[in-house]
Amino acid sequence: MKVETIVNAEIELLTAIKNADISTLEKMLHDDLLFNLPDGQTITKELDLESYRSGKMKIETLEAFDQIINVIEDTAVVSVVVLLKGVYDNNLIANSFRYIRVWKQFEENLKVIAGSCIALQ
Repeated sequence: MKVETIVNAEIELLTAIKNADISTLEKMLHDDLLFNLPDGQTITKELDLESYRSGKMKIETLEAFDQIINVIEDTAVVSVVVLLKGVYDNNLIANSFRYIRVWKQFEENLKVIAGSCIALQ
């Protein structure tokens, strides 16, 4: 697995998140994904997708920077800061978050198997 492959996958994922592209997210997120939100709640792939399907999550701005990628055999760990502006469940979001995402190569494609984010003050 090459770092360039992960960089491209991250771009595709962030674009899908910004555009609420359910079919791309469905393909890129592993069925057994666990993701920790800044409030400490752990969500599944289905809960994540539902927030986009329902229109709860609406993103206006999404800019990634300060990206670090470590490739370990068929797995990659990504640390990235994302500036996020939008609305979640009628609450305004305007903050930077540090994400950590774990990608794993499967036969058909790369998938996110785990992740977490914290708000940066």
